[in-house]
Amino acid sequence: MKSGNAGLNRRDFLKAGGMSTLALALGATGVYSLGGTAKGFAAEQLNPTSGFGGYGPLVKDPDGILDLPQGFQYQIISKTGDTMTNGDKVPGALDGMAAFKGEKNTTILVRNHELGTNADYPVNGKNPWSIGAAGGTTALVVGPNRKVIKEYVTNSGTIRNCAGGASTWGTWLTCEETRELGHGFVFEVNPLDPENEMSKTPIRDMGYFSHEACAVDPATGIWYLTEDASPSFLYRFTPHDRSQKLGSLQKGGILEALAIEELPAGAASQFTSGQKFGVVWKKVNPERAQQDAKDLGCIQFSRLEGAFFTAGTFWFDDTSAGNGKHGRVYRYFPATNTLELFYESTASEFLEMPDNIAMAPWGDLWIAEDGGGNDRIIGLTPEGNVYKFAENRLNGSEFAGPTFSPDGKTFFVNMQTPGLTFAIWGPFARQNAARQRAMGHAAPPAGLGPVVSDKLAAFAEDQGMSILEAAALERHGMPIL
Repeated sequence: MKSGNAGLNRRDFLKAGGMSTLALALGATGVYSLGGTAKGFAAEQLNPTSGFGGYGPLVKDPDGILDLPQGFQYQIISKTGDTMTNGDKVPGALDGMAAFKGEKNTTILVRNHELGTNADYPVNGKNPWSIGAAGGTTALVVGPNRKVIKEYVTNSGTIRNCAGGASTWGTWLTCEETRELGHGFVFEVNPLDPENEMSKTPIRDMGYFSHEACAVDPATGIWYLTEDASPSFLYRFTPHDRSQKLGSLQKGGILEALAIEELPAGAASQFTSGQKFGVVWKKVNPERAQQDAKDLGCIQFSRLEGAFFTAGTFWFDDTSAGNGKHGRVYRYFPATNTLELFYESTASEFLEMPDNIAMAPWGDLWIAEDGGGNDRIIGLTPEGNVYKFAENRLNGSEFAGPTFSPDGKTFFVNMQTPGLTFAIWGPFARQNAARQRAMGHAAPPAGLGPVVSDKLAAFAEDQGMSILEAAALERHGMPIL
């Protein structure tokens, strides 16, 4: 007699309630982690290439600009001082950046410029927030051939636009890394409506402090913000309007700072890798956020930088933390309200001073270094391994703004000085949502993970699933073809 599921393919099985069954299966076995490394298969099977070393050794660039692995290519698509399509000069100090899907298979990049009040190449906007401030943002419309079709100013009159974060509705939040001259706010930029009134209106409830980066939880509409200062605090902004629509952030919200009640305020320096703590959030006055966070005993970090939210997990890094001050990477789980130190670099050869971060389409965290010397793009895997993807040959020039095109085929990144924006392409691993989820979950305890066949492991890879998901589906009748 044929099984009732014998004629179902994967899509039919999921429609028939397989994902509910999956949740029951994982709960019943104690395996709460989708995508962790389970007993019976090697960690290498989860990585984009054989082994956990990323894409192999870097090849020296004959032009002395950018070293990449074999098979990868780069193109400089924008350079400070060159003429943009609107006739202005490309501003200097390229920093944080995000990529959005445009019309006709284009990618729209929104790019920060970390400039103060004096600059050789300022952001020359037509509708600045503050006269004399040289910072702001620009946008690049990039065609499928990776050539710039259009380049223009989107926000101006701001100071030290360092990083920021992409909204779920196609806008960019640019953050001022300063508390001088009345600056130190977050502004929302719409690349399809450049230099509008919204772009010059600070979102004051997101705080007046030395902002670095921010990221939104798409499930709740809550934003998380890092502070590049010393001491440094992690903040949470809950909008009054969480509809995640254009104009919702301008309605204000509640700003809070992270605290761990059972630990003293300076205890972040004592964290060890893999250590988790339950946290609380304490409300602060946006106009005096840092002072309130100090007074309330919130956790003090060394100097927070990059931020990224994906697959239910908020990632951020502390650029000079750790015993050797090489940097740390943390992850926060809103669902359980817990904070974990995921990775601490023990030597500069592994990771040195992590800055902007982005999640690769196949599920590794990519980190731009700002450590001086020949900075790199470092990949961090769900298993906690690191590998080099790129190294700049222009000594003293930091990487900034790592981001992937919506189709995952092009990696864009800035080199702040002399001011270059790169498009990089090659044999990237395909998009893998399961590996992205794996970055947000711990591996099952030893001995509890399923033992799987090579056939099942190959099926999981082909379907873009984790090993644990595939094993649970097979257990409950999913045919493995």
